[in-house]
Amino acid sequence: MNSSPTDGDLLRLMMAGNEDAFGQLYDRWSAPVYRFALHMSGDQHLAEDVTQETFIAVIRRPAMFDETRGAVGSWLLGIARNLTRRALGAVPDDVVLDDAAECAATSDILCDLTRRETIEAVRQAVASLPAVYREVVVLCDLQEMDYRDTAAVLDCPVGTVRSRLHRARSMLVEKLQARCTV
Repeated sequence: MNSSPTDGDLLRLMMAGNEDAFGQLYDRWSAPVYRFALHMSGDQHLAEDVTQETFIAVIRRPAMFDETRGAVGSWLLGIARNLTRRALGAVPDDVVLDDAAECAATSDILCDLTRRETIEAVRQAVASLPAVYREVVVLCDLQEMDYRDTAAVLDCPVGTVRSRLHRARSMLVEKLQARCTV
C-alpha cells in the first residue's frame, strides 16, 4: 500500500482545495527548484525569489500543468527556468556560482586547498558556459535529471538535450584543460 501520493495526485488535490497537498508538493520540490535557480544564477537571493515565484505561479494557475508534456517536477523546473532567465535578462559571462557545499574536513590542509580550488574551477567553468549549455549541465549533471525530464523542462527534443550536454561537457573539458596549462 502506497501511502505517499504522487506529484500529480498532490496537484489534483491542491486544485480541489486541499492546502496540505500544496505543502507536500512544496516540501518535495522547493529544494530542487532553489538549487536549479542558484546554479543558473549564482545568486542566493534571486534563487529564493525564483523559488517563491515558482510556487506562487502554481497556486495561481495550477491548471497550466499539462500531464502529456511531462512530470510535475519538470513543469516546476520549467517555470523556474523561465523566471530565472527573465530575472537575469542577458546572462552575464562573469556569473560565478556560490559555494553550495563546503569541502569535507580533512587533516591535510594542502589537499583541502587543492580540492577547493578544483571545485571553484569547475564552478567557474560551468558558470562561463552559454545559458543553453549551462542549463543541461545543471539539470543532467548537478540535478541528476534524466534526459526525458530535462527535455520537458527545456521544451526541446531529447536529442537536443543529448547534443547540448555532449557539447557542454566538451566545452568544460577544454576550459579546465586550458586552466591547467596556464
